Amino acid sequence: MGLIEDARAGRLTPEMEIVADMEGKTPEFIRRGIASGTIVIPVSPYRDVRFCGIGKGLKTKVNATVGTSSDIVDVEMEVAKARAAEEAGADTLMELSTGGDFYDIRRRVIDSTHLSVGSVPLYQAFIEAIRKYGAGVDMTEDDLFRITEDQAKLGTNFMAIHTGINRICIERMKRQGGRFGGLCSRGGAFMVAWMLHHDKENPLYSDFDYLLEILKEHEVTLSMGNGFRAGAVHDATDRAQIQELIINSELSDKAHDFGVQTIVEGPGHIPIDEIEANVKVMKRLSGEKPFYMLGPLVTDVAPGRDHIVAAIGASLSSAYGADFICYVTPAEHLALPNVEDVREGVMASRIAAHVGDMIKNGSRDQDLAMGRARRDLLWAEQFDLALDPETAKKMRSERAPADSQVCTMCGDFCAHKIVAENLDIRK
Repeated sequence: MGLIEDARAGRLTPEMEIVADMEGKTPEFIRRGIASGTIVIPVSPYRDVRFCGIGKGLKTKVNATVGTSSDIVDVEMEVAKARAAEEAGADTLMELSTGGDFYDIRRRVIDSTHLSVGSVPLYQAFIEAIRKYGAGVDMTEDDLFRITEDQAKLGTNFMAIHTGINRICIERMKRQGGRFGGLCSRGGAFMVAWMLHHDKENPLYSDFDYLLEILKEHEVTLSMGNGFRAGAVHDATDRAQIQELIINSELSDKAHDFGVQTIVEGPGHIPIDEIEANVKVMKRLSGEKPFYMLGPLVTDVAPGRDHIVAAIGASLSSAYGADFICYVTPAEHLALPNVEDVREGVMASRIAAHVGDMIKNGSRDQDLAMGRARRDLLWAEQFDLALDPETAKKMRSERAPADSQVCTMCGDFCAHKIVAENLDIRK
């Protein structure tokens, strides 16, 4: 029996109790959220994981992605990236390899982490069709569903599956005259190519009931893939994107009714003034399902610094109600990320999630404590409160002051020290 059935029957499970303790909520709050579909806890019968609650009323979570490409297949590096993501504080991980031995890479990555691990089965199915038949569009529907089940049996906890891409979405794209930034979703491009080649409906949409049977049997959380997300800010919130959101929202209700935990994914490139509308529309249409925001990038002109661009968008998304953030690394749009890129991406997204939670959940105690520790020049306490204490300690030690009370930015003229010597304004 799955978590949704337990929740509906009023049963509190160990997963609910653990997440409740982590979030400072009651187990009953978590149970009600799972029963209503506003909270998910990715699980798997095939491996033990560090449970992670995602959804309404909880802290914003951060996902990191790893995976090979057709140019770089280095399994040891991908394992190192997975470990670096977990060490940097990522809440979940997605393994998105497109090169090498898919089974071996995913097994190695899953074995290397305690985090819930996600995947995109369509990637493997399409690329294996290229290897086997010479063209990705020769992928069979049976291959796609078989690979989905095979990945579930490896212990995959959640899957991004492109269920909302259908003929209506493609027609919407054509009628609006195309896009400035094209179709940036790899899974979206794969499925659209397959549909147009065969003049058939997306099997993940037309055979959605069968997909749900597979996911329910293996207790996989469904993340409704966002194949028509904007790849440029000038394409944000267009008809094709909204059409896919409508389809995914309808299917998310069906999945939840069937007993499959469900997340709905959101767009990737959005100008700041459209973020609030995107979050609110998604939440309204999906019935407050957990919202997985991919980025979002708020400008297109900062390659090499896109982790900063995405952190700006993610902080606002979280503040407006997004529940789950997919990180972006400095290598976005340029290259396959390395270990340091992964760390930087996770830290930027964690900062963004924290900033958003200060608004969404009113979580400001940590910032209050930091303000007081800085006022009182309590360095050990400042490091304990820091989101990235190791970097903070390293910077301070490498540029150590003559007076250990202060830092080398102000030195002898430290405002806090001067005030403390002359006036007590502690609060």
